[in-house]
Amino acid sequence: MTTVVVVKKAGQIAIAADTLVTFGDTRLAHRYEDNTKIFKVDTDEGPSYIGMAGTVAHFPVLRKAMGSMPREILKLSGKDEVFDTFTKLHPYLKDNFFLQTKEEDSDPYESSQFSVVIANASGIFGLYSYREVFEFKEFWGIGSGRSFALGAMHAAYGRAKTAKEVAEAGIAAGCEFDRNSELPCDIFTLKQKEPK
Repeated sequence: MTTVVVVKKAGQIAIAADTLVTFGDTRLAHRYEDNTKIFKVDTDEGPSYIGMAGTVAHFPVLRKAMGSMPREILKLSGKDEVFDTFTKLHPYLKDNFFLQTKEEDSDPYESSQFSVVIANASGIFGLYSYREVFEFKEFWGIGSGRSFALGAMHAAYGRAKTAKEVAEAGIAAGCEFDRNSELPCDIFTLKQKEPK
């Protein structure tokens, strides 16, 4: 799978991801393909960076679908805005990209089948398959290397000076110990918007 992290610290927001893609036992490293797991979306509130974990098919679909949304609908600056945007996006993914929404017979809602983290000047957010949205105060991670990344970021957070340093520690740990994550990493930073 992957290791993707988001961090908020000292007025800086960071998002980072490894660059390995796996197909069962086959590894497609960055050397052979530009395996970017983060993409940028421009909204009326400014840029947002989206990082994903899950099947490789999700990456072009979500990037294309979000890129085609009208800017007045595409809002990602708060929990409710993220929820509203992805709720509007869900039927579009079904109708235009043939998203399979069923995971189990006992599912409470249709699944969007992916895990996403979002970084923008307003904060860091996580979105899961039933459109559950979380706003994180310090850091979070998704993907198969998440547990290693969370441990490393927890250890680094207190002594690191920037969000980027914490994110780098998380990605390094994910890539060191998770067989489905590998360096180099992509990392993007933003200045955090002053709270109102």
